[in-house]
Amino acid sequence: MSLKGSIKYVIQLLLLGILSCGEEVDTSILETYKGPVGLAFDVELFHSDSTIIRTHVKAKKQMEFATGDLEFPEGIDISFFDKEGNTTTTMRADKGFFDKTKNIYRGEGDVRVHNTEKDQKLSSEELFWDPNAKKIYTEKFVTIQEKETIFNGTGMESDDRFSEYKLFKVTNSRTILPGEGI
Repeated sequence: MSLKGSIKYVIQLLLLGILSCGEEVDTSILETYKGPVGLAFDVELFHSDSTIIRTHVKAKKQMEFATGDLEFPEGIDISFFDKEGNTTTTMRADKGFFDKTKNIYRGEGDVRVHNTEKDQKLSSEELFWDPNAKKIYTEKFVTIQEKETIFNGTGMESDDRFSEYKLFKVTNSRTILPGEGI
């Protein structure tokens, strides 16, 4: 062993002795980092089917985690298109999340959906979108405006175009007053 190697060995032994005689080492500093591993701004994601763009997801800020999950802390906007490329439905939320293992988006805060073809609008505090099942749903309170009528209920399920829906636990419905709407 060289002189340099011997000195290194002695220093390592001294450090080991000092560390083993001291207080317990705080192992919390060795915990796995669970924060974002990637950050992107002005994100635009397109989902296509048979080379036809079906959805367009936009967000000002996207955080990606080691699990592949995404968070959109400054809001998320999703547009749905028909085969001709026309916007049929829009969805927006104050904050958005994407769960990679379930392949489900979740919007929270002021969540709004608008079917532009039928002029139907939905408002809720939380909404899920399952791209595989092509449906949106929630178990939270929902307000739906359809032409001149407002429906309220808790829980809703619809196709992701919001053209056909089921409203659960309906609490009331009424005609819209002048100047009112969602």
